[in-house]
Amino acid sequence: MNPTPRPHRPVVRDPGVLEAMGAGSDPIAEIHAAHESAAALLHAGRAADDPAVTERLIALVDDIGISTLADLWADRPARSLPGALWRLYLLREWISHDPARVARDYAAGIRFTEPHNVVAGVGYPGPDEVQRAADEILRGVFDGDFAVALERAAAFCHVVSAGRADLARDTDEFERAGRLTGMAADLTACAHLWRLNQLA
Repeated sequence: MNPTPRPHRPVVRDPGVLEAMGAGSDPIAEIHAAHESAAALLHAGRAADDPAVTERLIALVDDIGISTLADLWADRPARSLPGALWRLYLLREWISHDPARVARDYAAGIRFTEPHNVVAGVGYPGPDEVQRAADEILRGVFDGDFAVALERAAAFCHVVSAGRADLARDTDEFERAGRLTGMAADLTACAHLWRLNQLA
């Protein structure tokens, strides 16, 4: 009579061995890389106290490309440090690609969201002003109160979302407006977590 077969223990392989075998990358390592790189970037920017460093960090996507940040941070939860930084850089990139459209939506949304307009601090919502607001929000990440920067970005999203919904001509536009509202909620939650020292 054969003894009952014993289950095999899983084989733990070094990530280098997995890569050599053609297997996918280590998801745990990717998670650590996302969170550690976000924390390192934020710490470096806030510790530098150098306007030149801040300007380079604001323009980070211009140097390395949005796809590089997407590879690092886009899959992390929205209410995490890499998730928050990803959304701030994505917001700046989105504005820079179509500032006239963003300004139009922003202008249309002001009458529905006056308190958010005040928090966003855009002033006259022309293409140059919305681009400047995106840079100022990122500047606040590194030179100011991070929670306030997150709240300004959330307020900006609320105003644009309201304007886009008001001007929408089809369901796709309504859905995009809804996604902006969701982003605003996530950024607001991140600001709250940062103040509790729980954003990681």
